[in-house]
Amino acid sequence: MKLQIQTKPLVLFMILSMALQVPLALCGDPDPLQDFCIADLAKTSTPINGFPCKPASSVTSSDFISNFLAVEGNTMNPFGFNVTEANVLAFPGLNTLGVSMSRIDLALGGLNTPHHHPRATQLDIVVKGEVLVGVISSGNVFFSGVLTEGQMFVIPRGMIHFEMNVGKEKGLIFAAFDSQFPGTVRTNMALFATKPAVPNEVLTKALQVDESVVQLIKSKFAASSY
Repeated sequence: MKLQIQTKPLVLFMILSMALQVPLALCGDPDPLQDFCIADLAKTSTPINGFPCKPASSVTSSDFISNFLAVEGNTMNPFGFNVTEANVLAFPGLNTLGVSMSRIDLALGGLNTPHHHPRATQLDIVVKGEVLVGVISSGNVFFSGVLTEGQMFVIPRGMIHFEMNVGKEKGLIFAAFDSQFPGTVRTNMALFATKPAVPNEVLTKALQVDESVVQLIKSKFAASSY
């Protein structure tokens, strides 16, 4: 009986610890501890969960305003898309607030290539055009829909997804994220355009193709910025 009495507080502590971790795992960025923290990007090149704040005395109304998403992006590339990221690096006023947005411009037939965001859930809203949005779950199930103006598609954190213009005009999407800096990992670039390169023997075995095929694909991405 004495042993049971001694272990109960430990068991209770473990249960409470696990319960507290659940909401933390569901959160995006950490909650801010002040009204705002306009990023001072010049103070550090290696931020840890945010940038240092500008002195409150030097903050002005302009720090809360950005026209970064107002201009159409250049889609003159092999994929026919452009993503303009209004994250904390482009809009310092987002620092510590746990939100950001992107503008996705799609030419006719343009494809925002398969990718994922390791630090954020994404919410797409189609502003113009007809766009196929697809997402792949960890169980390799493919979910998709063709969206028109005003429709939304939610992409859970970390899941591979894409957007493709399937309409007869330019496509435009605004995407919202629950992180000031969601990060983007493009599947094609991650496999074939890393520095240093992923070994060919790894790719040939993973994709079950000859090395000549891997070399050909790598050559396609050698000069690409996406």
